[in-house]
Amino acid sequence: MIRDSVEAAARLLSWYDRHRRDLPWRAKPGETADPYRVWLSEIMLQQTTVPAAGPYFRRFTERWPTVRALADSPLDDLLVAWAGLGYYARARNLHKCAQVVANQHDGRFPETEAELLELPGIGAYTAAAISSIAFGRKATVVDGNVERVVSRVFAVETPMPAAKPALRKLTATLTPDERAGDFAQAMMDLGATVCTPRKPKCMLCPWAEFCDGRAAGIAETLPRKAAKADKPTRRGVAYWLLNPEGAVLLRRRAEEGLLGGMTEVPSTAWGPKAPGDAAVATEQPLPAPWRRLPGVVRHTFSHFHLELGVVAAQAGDGWRTAEGLWVPIDRLGDQALPSVMVKVVRHALSNA
Repeated sequence: MIRDSVEAAARLLSWYDRHRRDLPWRAKPGETADPYRVWLSEIMLQQTTVPAAGPYFRRFTERWPTVRALADSPLDDLLVAWAGLGYYARARNLHKCAQVVANQHDGRFPETEAELLELPGIGAYTAAAISSIAFGRKATVVDGNVERVVSRVFAVETPMPAAKPALRKLTATLTPDERAGDFAQAMMDLGATVCTPRKPKCMLCPWAEFCDGRAAGIAETLPRKAAKADKPTRRGVAYWLLNPEGAVLLRRRAEEGLLGGMTEVPSTAWGPKAPGDAAVATEQPLPAPWRRLPGVVRHTFSHFHLELGVVAAQAGDGWRTAEGLWVPIDRLGDQALPSVMVKVVRHALSNA
């Protein structure tokens, strides 16, 4: 049990000074953190792993080294660079936030959680992380790694997500007044490298003697998770249409909603049943002699599975009347295609 939070914080920070991870967005020891890099990394790391985010972060900061540079960039360029990271509302809000910071805050991020929460795309966790890591302010930073550490140290057996408020309060009792940003990163590193989901390395943990979960022999079972409901499956058909010049028809999705603002291969609506021939004909982007390609494209979103059949056709003389954008096949890489549409393109190129 942690009886002295000051001692516990000091032990963790001492461990962090020796074992901190070298991450592309993290300031080196003795350096001042760059709020732009902290913000960019935190947005990328939402729903994304550190290994996956690293290459994107490097490309973004090479192309847009400041928040002003990002704000001045066309949204389409940002969406193309973001493609593959998923959860594309983050990219749109990233652009909006950069413009607000550049135009309304003279290119400087505000320091307090309350001010940061007013910016597009910044929620409670991200505001706390930026405030503490970039500006050294005391804030309670709780991500999945922190929840795991705290649930084990205090042997919190309430299943997630119901345990979240209690875990946040417990984390607040541990957060020190000084080096709050380092403490937050230390907690993340401890969860990522020592207090791992499976087979935690308790012998290496600076808090091993404090850990109620370890003492009770239940650490690896924490945090407890409520049973997940089965994800439904939605189905649809994508239209792979080539014009006489060998270009593919694409279109932009609505700005709001799933994959908002991204470029897609046109498709039917997605519903519980696969569309029949009548529905495929009704929703076709252009009358054409469609033929079904073998197989289906499968993709999983956060709340549902998706299965897309693909139909292919060659457009006739009226191809210029189609609503959308005709893109040469060798230029598809320049488009902001989400991962599911990249799968559709590969499937069509392999089977058409």
